[in-house]
Parts: sequence; structure tokens; C-alpha cells
Amino acid sequence: MGPAVPELSDRARAIFRVVVESYLRSGTPVGSRTISQLSGLNLSPASIRNVMQDLEEAGLLAAPHISAGRMPTETGLRLFVDGMMQADEPNEQERAAIERQIGQTGPIEDALAAASAVLSGLSACAGLVLVPKQEPILRQFAFVPLSREQALAVLVGADGTVENRVVALPPGTDPSALIEAANYISSELAGCTLSQAQARLTAEIGLGRAQLDRASHDLVQRGLAVWSTDGADRPVLIVRGQANLIDQSAADDLERIRLLLDELEGKEEISRLLEGARAGSATKIFIGSENKLFALSGSSIIAAPYRAREGRVVGVVGVIGPTRLNYARVVPMVDFTAHALSRLMA
Repeated sequence: MGPAVPELSDRARAIFRVVVESYLRSGTPVGSRTISQLSGLNLSPASIRNVMQDLEEAGLLAAPHISAGRMPTETGLRLFVDGMMQADEPNEQERAAIERQIGQTGPIEDALAAASAVLSGLSACAGLVLVPKQEPILRQFAFVPLSREQALAVLVGADGTVENRVVALPPGTDPSALIEAANYISSELAGCTLSQAQARLTAEIGLGRAQLDRASHDLVQRGLAVWSTDGADRPVLIVRGQANLIDQSAADDLERIRLLLDELEGKEEISRLLEGARAGSATKIFIGSENKLFALSGSSIIAAPYRAREGRVVGVVGVIGPTRLNYARVVPMVDFTAHALSRLMA
């Protein structure tokens, strides 16, 4: 581990900052002549090289080639992010774009997908959203006939969300059976999750307490089952903008990009990583090999939890990109998106 920020001299801090910020902008190592032109320190290239050598020996900088300039190590990036970075808050246009995209009416999954897409577009990274792992809690239920063969099952959740699914009807279903089934779900199963409602229904039928005829009983089961089947197919992790990871600057780093894209295919492992961000109250940054999942591709994740009512964390939103991403700009952007989703779900 390298030295703490206060242990660096003012000269070393200034040179280190210029190296990191220049590298994050360009993605290329930074030489002493470039630093002498950018830093305003009035130091000769030879003096700057001496300080850079000291920073390299401290494990904060590295030289990819003997004659090349320096670039920050993962340890150096961590030091910069935790102790030296000056965050740039999203501007008015960026804030408006985020709120506009996630504020559109529709299912909450659409808002979450929009959040990952807009973050991807604004950050030039891949956007990630970990979807809440929760079942809706029943408050009210209704069947709306569509035809002789189909009805629309409408579920109102305890949090006020409304979802609907098309249900196939048994041949010869009477409209009164639709009403009876919906009334039974609303009156007897309100306050239950879908799995709890199915378990209670099975128990009530087994004990002979479910006052339903065969047709209504079948409709209740169909109405509950369509959500449980659908829920099993919902993605836990939404990823948008993988193409942003393959840009002109990545031309010399295609193997790293290939590894990263392979890692993005393993959604389960990334989901477990993001689950770690659920426990915190602030935005988390995972840099490169700090997490074994990205030890080979040298990638970073910036992730922030978002909340529902009563401040309960329900998911995580973030971005993934190369370790040289613009942390000062992207960290506040992810944080703002998490707060916008929290307001939407409150």
C-alpha cells in the first residue's frame, strides 16, 4: 500500500495529481515534459522525473515501457479517488436527462432499464442496474375480460404500483367466475406476497375452507401463477451500453475489452458484487483487481444503492468501464441517479 495523501509533499501531490488527471483524460502514460507544461510548478523535467521516480517506488505510479511516461497504478487510483479527487456535480442538462428518462410512466422495470441506458450514454461506460429482489404484495386484484379466451389480470400492490398480465381462460368461463375469483383474491389474500398467496390458497383448499367453485378456483390459481412464472424470468441485472466499452482508445487493448465483455456475460457474479454495495449508504468504487472478478480485465465499477419507502435499500445502480474512467464526473452522476430512483420509488 502506498503512502497516505498527507504524507506526500506538496510538490509530489501536485505532480501526482497532474499525472492521474491527464491519464484519466487521455488513457496514455504522462511524461515529465507534459507535466512541466501543465502543472505550473516551474520545475525542470529532470526535477519532475525525480519526483515521479519516488512516486513509482511508493507504488503509486508505473511505467509501462522504459522510455514511456508514467501512469497511476490501481493503488494510486485508489489514493486519488479517496483523498484527492474533486468531484464535478452533474450539470443541469445531465440532471434533466436522467430525471426525464427514469420519470416516464410505466412499469418500474422500464424506469430501471432507462436508468442504466441513460447512465451508459452520459458516462460512455456500460450502465448497470440491480433490480429489486422482491415480490409485489397484494392489495387488490381484478379480471378484465378481453375475449372469450383471454382476460387481463390486474394487480394493485401495497406500494400503489399497478401491473397487468394477460391470462388464458378455460373454455366456457362465466363472467361471474371472474368477479368471484377477483373478490376472493382481494378479500382473502390481500397483504400476502404472491408465493404466500399461493401457499395459503393451497392450504385453504386442502382444509376445505376456500369457498370457491371449481371454475373460480382455477381462475385464482391462473391469476397468481402468471406473476410467479413471469417473475422468475425477470433479469436480476440489467446491462446497457456494452458497445461503449469498445471505442477508438481501446484499439490497443482489445484483449482486456474481450475479458470485460466475458465478465459482463456472467451476470450472476456481477450481481453478487453489486449486492455488496447494498449494505452501504454511499456510492462505492471497485477499482481493478481490488475485486477478483476484474483482476484480469482491469475494470472499475461505480455503484450506489437506491431506496424505496422508509429508506429501505432495494437495488443498486452504477456503471462499469476501464480503470481510467472519469471518476470525478461519473461518481456524482451515479449518486444523482440513485437518488432520482429513490424519489421515484418512495
